Amino acid sequence: MEVHLVDGTYELFRHHFAVPSHITGEGIEVAATRAALGSMVRLLEVGATHVGVATDHVIDSFRNRLFDGYKTGEGTPPELFAQFALFEALLEAAGFRVFPMVEHEADDAMGAAAVKAAADENVDRVFICTPDKDLAQCVSADSRIVQLDRRRETVYDWNGVVEKFGVEPPSIPDWLALVGDTADGIPGLPGWGARSSAAVLSRYSHIEYVPDSHDDWDVKVRGAERLAATLVERRTDALLYRHLATLDLAAPVMDSVEDLLWTGPLDHLGQMCDHIDAPRVAERIQQLAANRS
Repeated sequence: MEVHLVDGTYELFRHHFAVPSHITGEGIEVAATRAALGSMVRLLEVGATHVGVATDHVIDSFRNRLFDGYKTGEGTPPELFAQFALFEALLEAAGFRVFPMVEHEADDAMGAAAVKAAADENVDRVFICTPDKDLAQCVSADSRIVQLDRRRETVYDWNGVVEKFGVEPPSIPDWLALVGDTADGIPGLPGWGARSSAAVLSRYSHIEYVPDSHDDWDVKVRGAERLAATLVERRTDALLYRHLATLDLAAPVMDSVEDLLWTGPLDHLGQMCDHIDAPRVAERIQQLAANRS
């Protein structure tokens, strides 16, 4: 059994900026919703059976209470923000299991669902479908949990994460804490770049294990004295940033893997697809359901 966990927020955002506007006769912008729903149908058409879709409404999560600079929904185009509830409703009508996050984020839900799914002996592999750097921390050493960039058709297993970032998956939150992550509002530490962070963390794994003095570093890094001084001065900040970048695997998700089994759409799917001028999508889903019955 394979499980696919999809970043619904990413799907909605990327399609909003990739497809032309589509305004219904009721004056509602639905282009991103139509395209993202079509992308989910394609996942089923290539054989996915157990699917979970995580979404958030780009609003404050628990992380905003920990750090004022953490990302918010500010700057999200209103015509995109208005489609989140519609997209979730269409996903549910299409028969997908949706994890709509409020207190947590979509990343937390995918991480929590991945760990829970991988614990089921009937699951051979879990695909976390997102290019988001945060989710690389969930990739497992046995490759039962991998990250899939559907857009580039690239799968990242443990070695793939190491090749991409220079550190093993458990060190990804530390790497993001040092380097920073502009998408999430994590500033990182001055002077710490991707290469220097990878070099140090590949030796020490986690921030708290990095010696205070650069003379004690068992690794050669350009500007080591300056980097070490910055880390000593800002270690508390770095640990906070790591906390922000660490996924909460206790986020509310499904009770069991079988909750993710796609069994077909609900009766009102056709009506909802008509509402967004997408009758062909409803027909494709109905055909899939008939083929699998």
